[in-house]
Order: sequence, then structure tokens, then C-alpha cells
Amino acid sequence: MNWNFKPIASICCLGLILATACTSDPNSPGVEYMPDMYRSPAVEAYIDYDHIEKSSVRKPVAGTIPFMTDSALRYNVMPYIYPNTPEGYEMAGANLHSPIATTAQSLEEGKVLYNKFCTHCHGEKGLADGATVTAGGFPPPPAYNGAQLKTLPEGKMFHTITYGKGQMGSHASQLTKLERWKIIQYVKVLQNDGKSPFDAAATTTASTGDSTQAKL
Repeated sequence: MNWNFKPIASICCLGLILATACTSDPNSPGVEYMPDMYRSPAVEAYIDYDHIEKSSVRKPVAGTIPFMTDSALRYNVMPYIYPNTPEGYEMAGANLHSPIATTAQSLEEGKVLYNKFCTHCHGEKGLADGATVTAGGFPPPPAYNGAQLKTLPEGKMFHTITYGKGQMGSHASQLTKLERWKIIQYVKVLQNDGKSPFDAAATTTASTGDSTQAKL
């Protein structure tokens, strides 16, 4: 049987033309075959569409722990186990201690973070004379070197930064656990009237060096 392909080809071409031309929108390309393969659906991030199949960002399951390759920093992503209760506050004060060593660098980083997040209420030197107190008229928090906070355990400080306490709100969403501990290191300096243990070490080293130089 001999087939004449010209009429068949003509009919196919005409069909394609009609299929792609059936639209009243001059900007439309007409009928498209599997458009999602080359044209991604526009979905805005961080929008809750109330439809799971359309959600572009989902909250992690409760209790999810992010993966951490550095085992020394895994505490930074572990859940905080003390509840936001008076009992949890006391337990944190008795049992919770900083997992990081105090160094000159960590103290300096803690000072930078403190100046960004804490001075507006607690003041530059922890004397409760920040701008929200002196200019805003808000009640001052206790001074760090005062009777109420001078001996406050670091665990209670961490608990307060995590959950908030009194007029102070939670800072858990702004500061990682590591950053909170660095701030606490600097607050302990302010509890000691601004005297850093590294200042004393530097003074001792300088005195020793002067004595050695004198002997030489």
C-alpha cells in the first residue's frame, strides 16, 4: 500500500497550529505540553497556604535536632531541658554550667554581643542605666554588681536569657546557645565590677617581665 504523506503532514501541521492558536490572550503561547517541566510554579517562600502540597517552607517536627558535624558544638543545637517554671529556674541555677572555656577572645565576643543586645536596659557597665531606663522611663533592672545579681549563678542567667524573666523578654530567637554563654562570661566580669581575670594575668605578666628586665 502506497501512502501519500503530504496530506497527512499537512493535516498534522494544521492541527498543531489550531491547538496553539486557541487562546484570546495575545501573550499566551497557546496549549503547552507539560509546562511544569520548564516553567516552575510561582510559590512565595514563608507563606502558609493551608495546603501542605503548596507549602514552600515547613516548620521542623517538634523535637527535631539539626545535624552538627562538630561534636564539640553539638550542645548548641540540643534542646534546652529545663522548663520555664520557677522550679526549672532553680534547677538551672543548681545544675547548669557553661560548656565553653573562658578565654580572652570569648570574653571580647561576649562584650560585643552584650553591647548589641543588653546595654539598652542594663547599661554599658551593667549598672541598670541603659537608654530605656534613663530616656524611656522604664523601671531599671537590678545592677549586676548589686546585692541581687552579684552572685547570680550562670545557669540562672542562661535560663533568663532563654525564656525571659520579669520585664525582660526571651532572647532565644536572637541568640544561639553559644552566644548566650559568651554574653554570660562578660556579665560575670560586670558582676566583678568590670574586672576581667585576664586583666590580672596581663598585669602579673607585665610585672614579671619588668623584674626580669631589671635583673638583666
